[in-house]
Amino acid sequence: MLQYMSCRDAAERWNISQRRVSVLCAENRIPNVAMLGNMWIIPINAEKPTDARKSNGAKPTEKAHPFVKWAGGKTQLLDVLKSNLPSGIGTTITKYAEPFVGGGAFLFSLLEEYSFEEIYISDNNKELMNVYIAIRDNCNELLNDLITIQNEYNGLSAELQEQFYYEKRDEFNTVELTKKTSVQKASLFIFLNKSCFNGLFRVNKKGKYNVPFGKHKSVFLCDSDNLTKISAMLQNVEIKSCDYHEVMSFADSSTLVYFDPPYRPLNVTSGFTSYTEDDFSDKNQIELASCFKALSNKGVKVMLSNSDPKNTNENDNFFDNLYADFNILRVEASRMINSKGSSRGKIKELLIKNY
Repeated sequence: MLQYMSCRDAAERWNISQRRVSVLCAENRIPNVAMLGNMWIIPINAEKPTDARKSNGAKPTEKAHPFVKWAGGKTQLLDVLKSNLPSGIGTTITKYAEPFVGGGAFLFSLLEEYSFEEIYISDNNKELMNVYIAIRDNCNELLNDLITIQNEYNGLSAELQEQFYYEKRDEFNTVELTKKTSVQKASLFIFLNKSCFNGLFRVNKKGKYNVPFGKHKSVFLCDSDNLTKISAMLQNVEIKSCDYHEVMSFADSSTLVYFDPPYRPLNVTSGFTSYTEDDFSDKNQIELASCFKALSNKGVKVMLSNSDPKNTNENDNFFDNLYADFNILRVEASRMINSKGSSRGKIKELLIKNY
């Protein structure tokens, strides 16, 4: 009769984490494993599998990186952003807040290099923030869901992959986000982001996700190394789905706040700002500038990114007038999400700071 051990026993025997053992079970990397309730059990004579985590699409990296593709992502601007950090970061500046956290590229880069006593992130997109919460609080369960979806999708024909995509999109739009459905919604969110057209997250006026299928032959969802690293980083982070104004109660003179709002469109076709049910209009940009000024008056260090209207209209001084009292830099960036590949090139973006 076959005898079994728990994930904890296997983890101690193989000198790896229990979470890693669970992922190996979900990936069918350990023969003859079984489920007992909601727990994996492993044959007591099982051998530790060889480490193949860098195969099947995983990109070798030692640093945490965004778990989704996100419009306006800051990966290519990290060096510029970090070179413009205020003095005292991680010493006299002990708190960090990012109210439009998006994919988290800048957040993860900062947390790799600096220690903060308090960290606050938020976004008005409740589904995105649910993914952050699921990674922080239920990473193991999320990884199991992701490997299941990944294996099922990658084993289908192109025609059935498209059908599978729309079934998952319908499921995402139908299932209400609750504490009980948090991991389910988070895994669906990541899958849709990786398999949709152009990595967009867009909803209609009813709040329903409506991005079409991206025709990807395969997807890589279960990046266990990266998600585990992010989970550890987020353990002491306050995560909220709320309006950016709520940062006012968190920030003080020992705080750096970085705003990366939906960019002001450079033209009528580039306005992919519907990440939530509400668009981000010029009126919203003006209100954000008021919040920027209010934080500055409190002694908070504030930095903000946005598009540069002068890319298309040299006479458009919208942001130059709005932030005339602050330091406005024009930096070079790449347009990463656009419906036409020929439009993805180098442009100028604004980096505004009060120091």
